Amino acid sequence: MKKDIHPDYHQVKVIMTDGTEFMTKSTFGEEGETIRLDIDPTTHPAWTGGETRLLDRGGRVSRFKSKYKGLLGS
Repeated sequence: MKKDIHPDYHQVKVIMTDGTEFMTKSTFGEEGETIRLDIDPTTHPAWTGGETRLLDRGGRVSRFKSKYKGLLGS
């Protein structure tokens, strides 16, 4: 392997959508940084048998619902 061309491989903390955490190695960021997942195996339809789970991240779903409230009579 050539020297000094590969990214640093270090420990990072991953926080899943349900709040569970685990440590893994990654080239992301710096040593000890945190990765917060928006979609993970507990919420994505590919891993939940097609069941869709709506998570309101930062009020996106709430803003959408309030913007289109009453459009379909709901």
